Amino acid sequence: MSGDDPDFYFGLIFDFHGCVKLWEKVTGNMKGVNSLINLSLNQVNCMDSHFCSDFFYSLFLHSNMKFFKRAGFFYLSASLFCILNLQAVKNERPNIVVVLCDDLGYGDLACYGHPKIKTPYLDRMAKSGIRFTDFYSTAPVCSPSRVGLLTGRSPNRAGVYDWIPAGRDIHMRESEVTIPQLLKKAGYATCMSGKWHCNGQFNSRRQPQPDDAGFDHWFGTQNNASPSHENPKNFVRNGQPVGPLKGYSCQIVMDEALGWLKRQQAKDAQQPFFMYIAFHEPHEPVASPKELVNQYDGLAKNHNQAQYFANVTNIDSSVGKLMKALRAMKLDENTLVVFTSDNGPETLLRYGPRSGRSYGSPEPLRGMKLWTTEAGFRVAGIMHWPARIKSGQVSGETVSALDFLPTFCEMARTKIPQGLKLDGTSFLPSLKGEPIKRKKPLLWVYYNALNERRVAMRYGKWKVLAKINLSKIKSINQKNESQAKAATLYDFQIFNLSQDMEETNNLSKIPPSIFKELQKTMGIHYRELVNDSYVWK
Repeated sequence: MSGDDPDFYFGLIFDFHGCVKLWEKVTGNMKGVNSLINLSLNQVNCMDSHFCSDFFYSLFLHSNMKFFKRAGFFYLSASLFCILNLQAVKNERPNIVVVLCDDLGYGDLACYGHPKIKTPYLDRMAKSGIRFTDFYSTAPVCSPSRVGLLTGRSPNRAGVYDWIPAGRDIHMRESEVTIPQLLKKAGYATCMSGKWHCNGQFNSRRQPQPDDAGFDHWFGTQNNASPSHENPKNFVRNGQPVGPLKGYSCQIVMDEALGWLKRQQAKDAQQPFFMYIAFHEPHEPVASPKELVNQYDGLAKNHNQAQYFANVTNIDSSVGKLMKALRAMKLDENTLVVFTSDNGPETLLRYGPRSGRSYGSPEPLRGMKLWTTEAGFRVAGIMHWPARIKSGQVSGETVSALDFLPTFCEMARTKIPQGLKLDGTSFLPSLKGEPIKRKKPLLWVYYNALNERRVAMRYGKWKVLAKINLSKIKSINQKNESQAKAATLYDFQIFNLSQDMEETNNLSKIPPSIFKELQKTMGIHYRELVNDSYVWK
């Protein structure tokens, strides 16, 4: 069969890749054609059959091949190809899964250097995807970190400055634009399973709930699994309390998400989905399966530490269950799975006996949860997406959970509302080993930090810490607004994180021009954020 046989071309017309190979065969020139095809399909997503037919026809007219000029059926077939593949092109948008841990230390996974904790599934995920060494949460504590992740904005803009106790008036306001809302508008099915902690009055219409944030299906708790990770009693499903459950929280949370996914696939296998899976582990009070604890009793220095090690391994097992399910449903190739944590590890015994199993490791970073040094918010960041991510990558690119919203919107080919003030940017270039072009540095202003320098900035390789002339507060309200917004920065410390991730060598005596530039940059972005921070009544 030759290149002049019409049946040869017609047989390939219904396969896009076949059409591309065909063009290469008969023209020997793919550079211009590929560019035109990719540009045009990206611009219109093949949603207009008239455009498709005109596009292919123009290609034929500009060809020197007599065959294409006289083969009218090919032009018609190309139009039919675009019409029939309308849904297929639409479905090329990836599925997205975010797995968020609670208080997982930077050094708690084997692939991040822990000498004893076994995490084979996460290690495999990192090996077959990309592992980030400089990945950041949006805050060094739970509630603001989750709000920042869901909105792509500093949680200060949303008015969530610290963790939210049950019953408090503080909450993520309904005016905030979230990832699930935007993806839902783009045609995605959405599910949240696990720890919510974005409001004080959970499962009450007095405050926005997960469905108000854009989740079709939700299953979760206000804060921690209670009384512990084992056999929790405080889960709510779509507004209805579930009652006592058997098992361990991360497994329960994962089973709920996968159960929803199976039902969703049976309902509409062509619809892309977004799942937000928020584990309670390894936040205190820690409880782990006996068979896993037994594996560590001889390796850990005590039984409580064995409980913590087992807790992390149980997380790993849940992630393994997710990856197996995606493969079984033939969804793994075009699903981006992100694994990370809301902040750094809890301090042992900070809450007394109930946190006596909090053996999370910040190594080799300085500080812990609630600190603005690196261990407070530099966390594990692993991504897996076989269709787009080359295996075996380790990236030192600076990435933040603030980047999720703009990245996921770009992946879903949906627009971000005009005027929405974001603090993140798309991390898609980093998946190909390219630098992220940030318009602004990463900035954290945590008024209730345990360390004395409560403002932090990551700017390229530089880390800047500064004191603030303001007493510790948990939020900005009308009583303290004037003081909070008038507060200024002083006593700066500067670290070169490319050489000193432990923040041991203060470089405040670096060349004055660099010091002044970093100080000025931090001051500008600090002032902008403070002025835009929400004030509670």
